Amino acid sequence: MKMETFFLSAAGGGGGGGGGGGGESLLGTIKIAVLPIAKVFTMCFLGFLMASKYVNILPANGRKLLNGLVFSLLLPCLIFSQLGQAITLQKMLEWWFIPVNVVLSAVVGSLIGLVIVTLVKPPYPYFKFSIVQIAIGNIGNVPLVLIAALCRDTSNPFGDTDTCSTQGTAYISFGQWVGAIILYTYVFRMFAPPVEGTFDLEEASLPCKIPHTDAFSEHVPLLEQEDAPTGSDNSNDKGKMKGFLVFIYEKLKLKQILQPPIIASILAMVLGAVPFLKRLIFTSDAPLYFFTDSCIILGEAMIPCILLALGGNLVDGPGPGSSRIGLKTLVAIIFGRLILVPPAGLGIVMLADKLGFLPAGDKMFRFVLLLQHSMPTSVLSGAVASLRGCGKEAAAVLFWVHICAVFSMAGWIVLYLNILF
Repeated sequence: MKMETFFLSAAGGGGGGGGGGGGESLLGTIKIAVLPIAKVFTMCFLGFLMASKYVNILPANGRKLLNGLVFSLLLPCLIFSQLGQAITLQKMLEWWFIPVNVVLSAVVGSLIGLVIVTLVKPPYPYFKFSIVQIAIGNIGNVPLVLIAALCRDTSNPFGDTDTCSTQGTAYISFGQWVGAIILYTYVFRMFAPPVEGTFDLEEASLPCKIPHTDAFSEHVPLLEQEDAPTGSDNSNDKGKMKGFLVFIYEKLKLKQILQPPIIASILAMVLGAVPFLKRLIFTSDAPLYFFTDSCIILGEAMIPCILLALGGNLVDGPGPGSSRIGLKTLVAIIFGRLILVPPAGLGIVMLADKLGFLPAGDKMFRFVLLLQHSMPTSVLSGAVASLRGCGKEAAAVLFWVHICAVFSMAGWIVLYLNILF
């Protein structure tokens, strides 16, 4: 069914349709959309309570360790088990628009951000910083949480709980590797410090003991200049080849890109796309299924852990970064990311559906594509911002955007479900 037909059926009060969603009233749709947000909010509140000074069993160090556990183990396990079970070579060819959608989301978000930032004129040096905060949405953790919360409800419009969860997680995981490349290339460059060498202009006004040219990591030669080694031509060729590979590795920032969730995604796609390996690892009667089952058990712990950590991080508040960015810029970023980007994404998905780029009749596929345009600013962009010296400002943006996203996501999910069913 094409997207324009979805609009007509929604306008007509939700006519026929499968999956348990076709006959839903507007009140029923609101309930289905709001309940996942309510579950997320409840778990975040518990994390906030555990980290508060009244309970204090989830202090800053504990939250840091919990975040590390989620990022390095639990999230990769979830991605590996769910994506590996769902993926095949044929499906990889059918799902090609998911990574394209991630790229289009970043491009359109950057254009919207450029227009908004040009009009608002944020304080120096936060022009490019503000564009990125509008452009880069959370395409991984938050959608995974929402899909898990939505699919747990047996009345969800996408049918069987297990199928809903597996498909949704596979679709989201399939686009994460593109998001990582965008983060550690485009976002890393956009977060480059100003000419003073730091975002803290008060610090920049002090005398610097370190030469100015050392402030930019990208201006430092990636390879130390060494004397030409003496030896055979064969040794020289090997040395040159090794140096070239190291140069490529550093230049492409593969160390930052190849994070545990991305490695898990690549392994799941490779192993899942080869029938022999898939039967060896991912099927329930496979000899190595004990490993996949262990990953499934660990992956199920990802959602509560990440929500407890996220709620605990809200205890610290926005910090001093809010005053540096300014109220006007913060409001502009929130408005652009949560209000203006989603309609543009809806237009992209509608056009792709009209052109026949999307699998026919797969409503979960379309829902995930729409979610990718409707999420708050990426949490990982805050990690990149910390590397570039503007972590406090990014923390302030993430705090306010995520608070407001609780309400905006509920509204957009209501709209999407009315369109799709």
